[in-house]
Parts: sequence; structure tokens; C-alpha cells
Amino acid sequence: MSATPFLSFNIDLETFTDSLVCMLDENRKTIENLLAIEEKRYDNFVKPFEMLDERLDHFFTPLSHLNAVRNSETTQKVYSDVLPLLSEYGTEVGQNLHIYEAFKAIKEAEYDGLNPEQRRVVDLNIQGFELSGAHLDPHKKARLKEINLRKSTLTNDFSQNLLNATNAYEKIIDNPDDVRGIPASDLEAARFEEEGVTKYRFTLQMPSYIAYMTYGPNRAIREEFYKAYTTRAPENARIIDELLALRQESARLLGFENFAEYSLATKMAHDTQTVLTFLEELAGASRQQAAEELQALRRMSDEALQSFDTAFYSERLKKAQYEIDEEEYRPYFEQNSVVQGLFEFLHSLFGVSFRPAETTELWDPKATAYDLYVDEQLRARLFLDLEARKDKRGGAWMHNWQSHCTDEGGNRQFASAFVVCNFPPSGDTTPSLLRHDDVVTLFHEMGHALHHLLSTVDENGVSGVNGVEWDAVEFPSQFLENFAYEPQVLKHFAKHHESGEILPDVMIDRLERAKNFQSAMGMLRQLEFALFDFKLHMRRYKGAQVQELLDAIREQTSLIRPPSYNRFQNGFSHIFAGGYAAGYYSYKWAEVLSADAFFAIVDQGIFDTQLGRDYLEIILDRGGSVSMRELFHQLMGREPETQSLLRLSGIQ
Repeated sequence: MSATPFLSFNIDLETFTDSLVCMLDENRKTIENLLAIEEKRYDNFVKPFEMLDERLDHFFTPLSHLNAVRNSETTQKVYSDVLPLLSEYGTEVGQNLHIYEAFKAIKEAEYDGLNPEQRRVVDLNIQGFELSGAHLDPHKKARLKEINLRKSTLTNDFSQNLLNATNAYEKIIDNPDDVRGIPASDLEAARFEEEGVTKYRFTLQMPSYIAYMTYGPNRAIREEFYKAYTTRAPENARIIDELLALRQESARLLGFENFAEYSLATKMAHDTQTVLTFLEELAGASRQQAAEELQALRRMSDEALQSFDTAFYSERLKKAQYEIDEEEYRPYFEQNSVVQGLFEFLHSLFGVSFRPAETTELWDPKATAYDLYVDEQLRARLFLDLEARKDKRGGAWMHNWQSHCTDEGGNRQFASAFVVCNFPPSGDTTPSLLRHDDVVTLFHEMGHALHHLLSTVDENGVSGVNGVEWDAVEFPSQFLENFAYEPQVLKHFAKHHESGEILPDVMIDRLERAKNFQSAMGMLRQLEFALFDFKLHMRRYKGAQVQELLDAIREQTSLIRPPSYNRFQNGFSHIFAGGYAAGYYSYKWAEVLSADAFFAIVDQGIFDTQLGRDYLEIILDRGGSVSMRELFHQLMGREPETQSLLRLSGIQ
């Protein structure tokens, strides 16, 4: 069996749309030929059909990635132009009754002779066709097609509006008193000279925004930043209204009571009440401790505490309680050292090795590529883009590109994926020094990447993160991020960027003790997002009702009420421009799995444990080829225990 090479990152924006049109037309012809086969089987119908999607991802992903990390008027235009083409094609294929019937016929005739991976592919395809409306009458199909096309445009507009609003704002500060106490590295990133005067430019991009909200001494400026951040992209309110209406309509067309029910069809949670009970029980368990945490925070301020004060006084309280100063830690978390240390840790945990890849075709000089080896065998390729830029979407994410699989000719294809973050940028003389929260973020996204890259499944549709239930997909990422607090792990990479000194034990101890600082308040905030998202999709909300729902949920979850101008929902990309609609609860649902597995491995000793090897072979290797419910039971020998999440969060 031969192996196909990794794809090179090159993209011609001038010809991209025309090339995509040709590719989609070729796919349509291939599908016609596949449907003309009289005796359809898995090998002559399903496998080539599945590889059409895989190769379409190969072609489109570079554009999607470039639009996120090197956003320009050109990428915006090309991306906007091709989205309708992809939406139309996706709906057309997803609603094709003949393909749907072919899958059902293959299941009936061949199912017992298929291996478990192939059965899973067949089952998920049949479910996918039913959720796309393949079985509906022509009128309903046509309406679903219109809805899908419009939704793809709206989600892109939402994301672009948010990026434009983020980039449009800046605050120039020239009074030294207004930046006193801000870490030197953050000040250096903000500093510029104008007519012989030293000034500081702060923006709404994460490293800059967090720096001022956490350390900025001028309360009025903090409120100005907070207001600018929480009122971004007001035009997204209209998009939210239309998206909610379209989601509800599409769910009804497919026979569901609401979009939340539709969303759960591909998740571990059984029904809407299961999700609401899960979230409300966690909120109930967290509320008392959160109130106590807030009281301690209020004692730090002489004024009535407001939302734009919490980061500032939390940093002071954390320093007072644990003698911990984030700035004191940053010299030990130089970006390159952290990356290499993470690689060393993963080698100790799973036997994975990372080596610089021989590729020059990257989108930015600071982007890097590594090849992954397991037991000296090449397995996958990882791309990293870790520093903030003005033309880069905020946040952090993993985006899969190629999937490990075997193609129609029996050739093995390796997996590849991108990990993107927005860490403080490095300069010619200044390194990128991370907060510990940044380190946790990198571990989290690497957990996603490993889930995709280390799969050994031969069917692309259920390889890596493909086919994984949405409320389980965060399990491997949250599992890995927990190790970013472990002393044995920290000593792999926490080294002073100038002296090479390993982070002292006393500082590691403080970091570990401070891990669950305000954890109950943080839990309530995440539950607020999850409850808002899920209830928002349980019936039709519009206009002012969206804010009224959020306000009602905040009565349960927000111990500090945000100002009336706060329009958090207009920036809630996860559910209005990402894949988390009626699924944000997944973070907490998966966190139960991750906490449970994490404690089991820690109790065995972290390195070179049987459970660590089992995790690699059962969870990471198997990808989406088996339900995560079954895989977790194979790993742990039991059902997950919610108490592990409360233990991890230090909530009594």
C-alpha cells in the first residue's frame, strides 16, 4: 500500500471560483456515474462517493483558512462568492433521493459483511440524508435549499461584521498615568512615537484588550474598552433574527419541534430536558460558592463593582490570595519554548514525535509546519499559526484539512490540520511571552489536533474528528488542557527565556493552587452562555425577545448584572457563525468526560501509564468510527461521573 503526499498550501485566488465550479461539475458527473452502477456495493459506490467530499475539503479548506488568518478584501470577496456554490451543491447532494436510497439498499444487502467502520459510515450517511431532507417532497426540498443557501451567507456576514468592527476600533493613550502597571511586554506591543511623543495604541484584539482590562488603571478607559467590545457589530442583531427564524423553519420542515431537537439528533444527549437538567444542576451546585467568590472580589474595590472592573480586581485579588502575578510568569512561557515543551510532553505521554516539515508554502512568515511520527512511522502533519495580527480572526481554533484514510485505489492518505491562536506577537528584539491562560489554550487546541491527526481509521467520514458526536468533540481538547497545570508537565517547558531557569517549585505551587480561582463564577458564566444558546433554539425568539431571554437567564447566573448596553449576543460567533448552535452546552458535557479520564490517568502517574496508552488507542485512534459513549465505556469500564467535573473545578 502506497501513501499519498501531504497537500501543499498554495491557492490561486484569481482562478479559485472558476476552479471550484469545474470541480463541482465533475463531482456531479461522478455521482451520475455512480448512480448508474447496477450492483452498488460499498467498494464501488460508498468509498468513491465519500472521497468526493474529502477532496472537496482539500480544495476549499485553504481558502477558508486564508480568509480567517490573512483576511483581505480579496479573500472576503472570493469566500463570499463561493459559499452559495458550496451551499447549493451540499443541499443538492444531501437531498438526492437516489443516493439516499442507494445507501439504504447497500445497508440492507451488505451490512453484515461490512466492518464496523464501514457500518458507521453507512449509518451516518443515512442519518445525514434524512436530516438534509432527502425523503421530503419537492416543495419542502426546494424551501430547505433556499434556507441553507441563505444561512451560509448570514453566518459569513456575521463573522465578517465582527472582524471589521474589531479592527475598526483603537484607543490612543498618551498619559503615562493611564498605562501605569501594565506589563512591560504589553506596553512594548502598544508603544509608538508620534511627533516626539510616546503614545500607546490599544485595540479590541484579544492580547491588547485583555492587557488593558486586566491591568489598566484608568476605570473610565476600562469602561470605554468594555463598551466598545460589548457593542461591536450592532448590525448582527438583524442577522440573528433571520438566522433564528430560518433554523426554526428548517427544523419544522424536517419533522422536529424546534432547532434544539434537530441539533440533538447528532449528539450524545438524548433529549432537550436532559440538556437543561444537566446545565441547571451544575448551576445549582455552583451558585453558593460563586456568591462567596464575588464577595471576596467586592472587598477589593472601594466602588460598586461593575462588569468592566472584574478582570482588574480579579488580578489584584489573585495576587493577594496566592502571591501570583501573571506578569511574573510570562518570561517562563516564551512561545517557542512552550511549543517545544508541549511536543516533549506529548512524546512522553503518547510516544508522538514532532519534526519540522519540509515545506515552504505557508501563508505567513511566522507560520510553521511539523510532521508527526509514532514509533518512527510518519502519521500526520500539523500547521501552527500562533500570533495575533490585524488581518486575523480573533480566538483560537483547530481546523482539519486532510483526514487519515484509504482511498479507492487502496492508497493511504495521512491527516493534516491547522492550530491557530492569537498570542502576543513577537518582534525583532521582543519574544512572544504567553500568559498561562495562553498555554492552556494551546494545549486545548492541540488536543483537538491530536484527535484528528492520530486517527488510524481507514474511512475518511469517520476518521479523526469526522463523525464524532458534537457534544463529545471537546473531550480530547479539554482532557489535554488539564495537564497544563501539572508540575511534572510544566517542568518540560516552563523555562525563563533569558536565563533558562526552570519555573521554581514555589511558583508552580502557586499556579496550581490558583487554578480554581473564581472557578464557580467561571462555571456560571459558561452555563449562562449554554443556557442562552439552548433555550434560544427551543422556540422562535425575535427582536427584543432575544435580549429578554438573556436577561432572564442572567437572573440565575449573573451575580454582577452587565450594563444595559451590553449586547453579548451580537458577538457570539460560536452559535451564529460557527457550529455550536443549540450545542454550546457541549463544552460542559464533554468536560465531564475529560475530567473523569484525566483524574484516572493522573492517579496512575501521568507518564508511561497503561491508561495513557489506552487513551491513545481507544479515543484518539478510533476517531468517530464508534460512538463516544461506547469508547468512553471501553476506556473507563463505566459511565462518566459528573462529580469529576466539580472536583476538577474545586466546587464543593
